[in-house]
Amino acid sequence: MSLLVTGSIGIDTVKTPFGVSENCLGGSAVYFSMAASFFTPVRFLGAVGADCPFDLAEVFEGRDIDLTGLEIRPNSKTFRWTGSYKGAMDQATTEDVEFNVLAEEPPKVPAEFTDSEFVFLANTTPALQIQLLDQLNEPTFVAADTMNCWIKNNLDDLKTLLKRIDCLIINADEARMLAAEDNVIKAGEVILKMGPRVAVIKKGESGSILCSDEGERFVLPAYPAGEVIDPTGAGDSFAGGVMGYLARHEKTDFATLRRAIAYGTVIASFTISDFSLQGLLAANGDYIDSRLEALREITTF
Repeated sequence: MSLLVTGSIGIDTVKTPFGVSENCLGGSAVYFSMAASFFTPVRFLGAVGADCPFDLAEVFEGRDIDLTGLEIRPNSKTFRWTGSYKGAMDQATTEDVEFNVLAEEPPKVPAEFTDSEFVFLANTTPALQIQLLDQLNEPTFVAADTMNCWIKNNLDDLKTLLKRIDCLIINADEARMLAAEDNVIKAGEVILKMGPRVAVIKKGESGSILCSDEGERFVLPAYPAGEVIDPTGAGDSFAGGVMGYLARHEKTDFATLRRAIAYGTVIASFTISDFSLQGLLAANGDYIDSRLEALREITTF
């Protein structure tokens, strides 16, 4: 079933205790698409400037990712982010950000993408997420991401968006902030009352919590990675694994959502194992299934 992602393409500089990766490829749509493509074809929607040094067709070679929705704007500059991680590397420090093309109008949804049935609205202003959603023809399942600055400064727009989506994927600190509730389980319950029927709360190295508006709960730890090189893109890779699995199986019942969360968790474990996309590029179906079995074994008792 068709899966559309709209989000950023970025030029990142990332510093971790394991080194520095300068001017590498990043962005939410890039990580999401690479992750989701293990499971299903992906429709890619995003924009870069003329300064973008990456050929995405080459980056995604051999993967079923449709770049019809990629806009290269000759008079614009590509989104840039510089960040660093220290200690447990559970939180990025943004040292510099240039929104550039992300501060402009979002790309138009191509006519052949408007019938997309599964949709992921990666992190950007809620108003732009709504604008993109308005261009689609009644998708089956829409998930979205958000962040603390939109919760703080664009809450009305975010609340409007939440009434129109099926799933919110958010980290624990953002969930607490959005719900004004310190307890993560209670925060999930508050978020569900805002509109979505499913909430996924990411807890980094502590895993994730899946909540439904029917009172169902599922808690899964993170894959036990022995070494974390670069956490950048892990959340978007997780979302890509989740949405890719759902689109492949064309179901969103709670049992399928549980399995999707497990696959998303495994996919994210590859992302954090190296800088930029290198960890995902080293993965394949056999490696993914092997890690899934290992995760299943350690969570069964």
